[in-house]
Amino acid sequence: MRAVGIVPRQRHVAEVRHEHPEIVSPTQIKVRTLDVGICGTDREICTFVYGEPPANSEYLILGHEALGIVVDVAAEVTQIKIGDLVVPSVRRPCADPNCRPCRMDRQDFCATWKFNERGIHQHHGFMTEFFVDDEKNFIFVPPELRYRAVLAEPLTIAEKGLSQVWSIQSRLPWACDQPGKPKGDGLRAVVIGAGPIGILGAMVCVLNGFDTYVYSRSPKPNEKSEIIESFGATYVSTADTSPAELADRVGSIDLVYEAVGVSKTSFEVMMHLGINGIFVFTGIPAPEGNLSLAGNQLMRNIVLKNQVIVGTVNADKASFCDAIRDLGEFHRRWPQALERIISARYPVEKFQELLTGKMTGIKNVIAFSE
Repeated sequence: MRAVGIVPRQRHVAEVRHEHPEIVSPTQIKVRTLDVGICGTDREICTFVYGEPPANSEYLILGHEALGIVVDVAAEVTQIKIGDLVVPSVRRPCADPNCRPCRMDRQDFCATWKFNERGIHQHHGFMTEFFVDDEKNFIFVPPELRYRAVLAEPLTIAEKGLSQVWSIQSRLPWACDQPGKPKGDGLRAVVIGAGPIGILGAMVCVLNGFDTYVYSRSPKPNEKSEIIESFGATYVSTADTSPAELADRVGSIDLVYEAVGVSKTSFEVMMHLGINGIFVFTGIPAPEGNLSLAGNQLMRNIVLKNQVIVGTVNADKASFCDAIRDLGEFHRRWPQALERIISARYPVEKFQELLTGKMTGIKNVIAFSE
């Protein structure tokens, strides 16, 4: 069957002929691929800075943001049926019997770093016509989200990040506990970056009641600023507003959700994090390069203002379930904004342009079938 992947030894991005998968375990399901989202990780893998095929393969099939339809189920599958729409999770657990997170299905916190990830590391991805996996690695998608659920995987980043925020900040009276009001009511959030992860993160913040600001490079007006302000967040450009001016405008910043992968801007904003504030890193910049920081002042702020800095990567099943739930709420409240995040759908034949050419739009999707 058709698949798109990389051949690292040849430094080649290509369409490959991959063996048609079949169910081999009583808890597996077989899925026909509908949509696969293209993200920065896919494009980085296509520059061969990382991305490792399975041990028995010369190539790695790409794709970790996917939506599909179930075409077959094994005998012991209980929650998913043929015809259901599903999204797959990405990370698979390591084999170490002493890795407590992986043994408890929390491979997003794998303690050995020997996990594998579909479409990224030692496990073929979803940029192919069919794939098979265990039922527990899938999340049911309501039919009304057929053309939006491919956004679940980037949205899970925000969902997991915010779940950690609520957990960490439960150490103090931080979240709103008034009946009928969202937990973020009265709190201020800054989202750094206006790509798909940033826009979806801002949507989650608004949904949770935060007074939300998105801090991004391009001056207004632009397509991203229009989308962001259509669902109630405020767009601010780095081109005309410094981090200090941003803090003056926002007031005390309770939450920063970083979604840009640029260390300079991120640490400049961190200098203005408020009392009892929490800063969530999601971006992964290149390891090269150095940054000069006002280290003494930053350390004083963290200690004296009871601040927390946390990094988050990958997501657990609960975050995928939260993502599907919130996509449904976005679809109900802000259907046009949600629709505009997906810039275009392309046939498989356009893979080379999408993966190695000049990226345009917000989120591009390869449509394998209708």
